[in-house]
Amino acid sequence: MGCESCSNNGSGLPKGCKNNGACGVSGCNKLDVFDWLSGMELPAGQKPYDIVEVRFKNGRKSFYRNVDQLELQIGDVIAVESSPGHDVGIVSLTGELVKTQLQLKGVKDNHEVRKVYRKAKTEDVERWQEARKREEPSMQEARKIASELGLEMKISDIEFQGDGAKATFFYTAEDRVDFRELIRKFADAFGVRIEMRQIGMRQEAARLGGIGSCGRELCCSTWLTDFRSVSTSAARYQQLSLNPQKLAGQCGKLKCCLNFELDQYLEAVKKFPSGNTKLKTQGGIAFHFKTDIFKGIMYFIQQDQPGSSPVGIPVEQVKEIIAMNEAGEKPMTLMDFMVEEIVEKEEVYTNVVGQDSLTRFDQKKSRRKKPNKGKGPKRGPNRPEAKQGEPGEKSNKNRPKRRKRPANKGNKPGTANPENKNPQAQGAKPGENNAPAKKKRRPQRRKPKGPEGTGGAGKPSSE
Repeated sequence: MGCESCSNNGSGLPKGCKNNGACGVSGCNKLDVFDWLSGMELPAGQKPYDIVEVRFKNGRKSFYRNVDQLELQIGDVIAVESSPGHDVGIVSLTGELVKTQLQLKGVKDNHEVRKVYRKAKTEDVERWQEARKREEPSMQEARKIASELGLEMKISDIEFQGDGAKATFFYTAEDRVDFRELIRKFADAFGVRIEMRQIGMRQEAARLGGIGSCGRELCCSTWLTDFRSVSTSAARYQQLSLNPQKLAGQCGKLKCCLNFELDQYLEAVKKFPSGNTKLKTQGGIAFHFKTDIFKGIMYFIQQDQPGSSPVGIPVEQVKEIIAMNEAGEKPMTLMDFMVEEIVEKEEVYTNVVGQDSLTRFDQKKSRRKKPNKGKGPKRGPNRPEAKQGEPGEKSNKNRPKRRKRPANKGNKPGTANPENKNPQAQGAKPGENNAPAKKKRRPQRRKPKGPEGTGGAGKPSSE
């Protein structure tokens, strides 16, 4: 985008450009033309072309004649003829390519081309910068005056002349505006000569600039110079939905890019039958639903079955069915001519660089060991608990509950202390056997004897 439309501090000079908008390479210029003839020498005896291209604010360009044969290069700041006084601009193109630009813009090389006065002096540049600083506050005040008068117009930009003698107001309006009273108030408020210039919505977007829905700078503010009318038929030929929110640009009109590929679509549509084509089958009449220009397929749907899915048929098959209908024949069904759509497999992209995931530290790693498949979990104190629903493992619900042993209320002498594993901390002498004592078996109760003559209760005696 141009220097004037970059983010600036209100002075018209970009913050990032260290040459304050007068770059010798014209890197931040809008609608710039690359001079590919700059490194070529002219034939012997031929003089350089005496007309140069000069750019002003927001990409506005004009042509001036170098009467005094000054050595001008791209990026030079010069003072040119204006009405009244003089204006200050930057040379954007010199040499033989200016002839091509004159033909594109429709400018004739005659006496009407204005002159180049001189290279800008220090006083000219200072006066030019002071005039540029007045543009932003003047536009705010001009909008207030226009709203007070009740005029249905939008003042989008103001451009002061290099010597500060004239100010040009660019505005947009849908209807004719009577601004005679407005000009009087502007002349009293600003003290300069006022010129009102009406522009269209597309020209306004080109002057202000911006970013389009595609993520790039607007075409009208970078390279597009001619604005052609765009109609809704361009969207119909390209099979686009007529949604004004998607088809409209920042200017409120249809996007200029709808015309870029329109010629290719018109050439491709000639191979397809008309969209009003109806196919007659023995099952009924099928009408056209949509067309896939890239695949060469036309979709039809049965008239008696509006809820059914459309059937895709190649263009050659559609023409064959049309020929059959003209001959009085009807196919059984359209399913015989349906094309088998190839389902594209989703490509799986692998990490060939070897970079790890950024969220690899957010997940906590489990320290439990995975059970061996087919062998079952190992027994031991660190055996992982079985989860419900896992194959090959039993549920904990079906296991019988174990009886809890009563805790030892006190440690008897000769028994090991389970809480303190260091025997020396309990006062044990070195050299003694600190092994835990064996648990004594309880004496079994004898069963009561039965009556005499028996060896036990209810058992006969062996005697």
